[in-house]
Amino acid sequence: MTRQKYLTTSLLAWALGALLIVWGGLLALGYRTGVHEADELTDGHLASVALLELAEEPGAFAPQDDSSRYAALSNLRSHDYQRSMSIVIWDGQGKVISRGGEAPDVPFSRTEGFETLSLGSPPVAWRAFSRWDNNERRTRRVTVLVNVVERDELAADIAEQIAGPGFWLLPVVALALGLAIYRGLRPLHALAREVDTLNIQLPSPLQGHYVHQELQAVARSINTLAGRYQSAVDKERELSSELAHELRTPLASLALQARALRRARSDDERETLLLQLEQDALRAGSVLSNLLALARASRTELLETQEQVDLDAITRAEVAEFGQIALDTEHEMSLVSDGPFLLKGHGLLLSLVVRNLVENALSHTPPGTRVEVQLDAGAGWLQVCDSAPSADRTAPRAACAPGEEADTSRSLGLGSGHRVVAKIAAIHNARFAKVSAPLGFTSCYRISFAQSPPAAA
Repeated sequence: MTRQKYLTTSLLAWALGALLIVWGGLLALGYRTGVHEADELTDGHLASVALLELAEEPGAFAPQDDSSRYAALSNLRSHDYQRSMSIVIWDGQGKVISRGGEAPDVPFSRTEGFETLSLGSPPVAWRAFSRWDNNERRTRRVTVLVNVVERDELAADIAEQIAGPGFWLLPVVALALGLAIYRGLRPLHALAREVDTLNIQLPSPLQGHYVHQELQAVARSINTLAGRYQSAVDKERELSSELAHELRTPLASLALQARALRRARSDDERETLLLQLEQDALRAGSVLSNLLALARASRTELLETQEQVDLDAITRAEVAEFGQIALDTEHEMSLVSDGPFLLKGHGLLLSLVVRNLVENALSHTPPGTRVEVQLDAGAGWLQVCDSAPSADRTAPRAACAPGEEADTSRSLGLGSGHRVVAKIAAIHNARFAKVSAPLGFTSCYRISFAQSPPAAA
């Protein structure tokens, strides 16, 4: 079973994920910065103490090597950030003038500045700052030291104080962010509830007033889709009703002719009834064929994607199949095309277009009529023209699709073949209509495609 996902949860997860990455980076950077600044603070303190000692008068110094009393005074610390410092003062020859603090003996050197010394046994790291006085003869050298462990503890403590608020900031921000996302998606939930209430049989436009442009666009799209669906359903119902009515007539006639055939008294009467029976049966079959074509067109439109096809090749194949029928019905049929006619579409449906137009021209015109299929790739249209006089169109001739017997009527009162062509044209964003016939013809039906095919370019 597929686990149901929610947009709110997804947005919150992505937002918190991004926040966690940024928060972790800032926390690590804050901690590192705190340690660095605390170290700088300690080093500055060392330099300040050294400067104060150098500012004292030389006579104020007295040798003092007893560091035990400093350890006894360790309980006098009154501040969390107070650290034990040691001071060693030498004269110019390297003799210790004064020493105080817990640091072990410090070797004499003439260097200045910051350094980390390893003193005592076992060795312990001490951070030291050394400075000579300003006298050109360099009569005094001061070194101030602090235990590296204490220095690091101070740095870690300051860094934790800086980064600490970030640990409780994340859950607070996560809670506020979740509430904000939920509140921001309330209009979307309202739109979803309104869409759920739509009646698929009689969809009404969404009436909600949405202030957000994105939701307004979604609501307009849904209203447009609902309107198109309702229009398509209405057209299908209308066409189905008309085709059902057209089918009811030959079926009723079939029943009457079969009943009359039982009571026929002569061979001539029986032959006439059999011919009428055959014509009504084929008429009903034609209606059913067009119903299946419409259903196929609807299914293809929904389930299959368009691909590049050559309408010229499709037309040539269909016209070739009607060659023998045109010969049997004494029609003169031809094809005029200037070459490949490439376009995006459904090859099967375009074959139905050519088949219906040619079949309609052959079945509704008398013998000797010229029927011509014309293609113009540059202009983007296909048309079927015939030269039959208007007065002769009311008497349909026998013309059936390839594979069926000839010499039978294929007339349909409502022109359902043209309904099939019109629907397929709409699927291809094309327009089907009767147009002015070119010279030498009396009737012409054209399907014009909206975009010029690539071959025309």
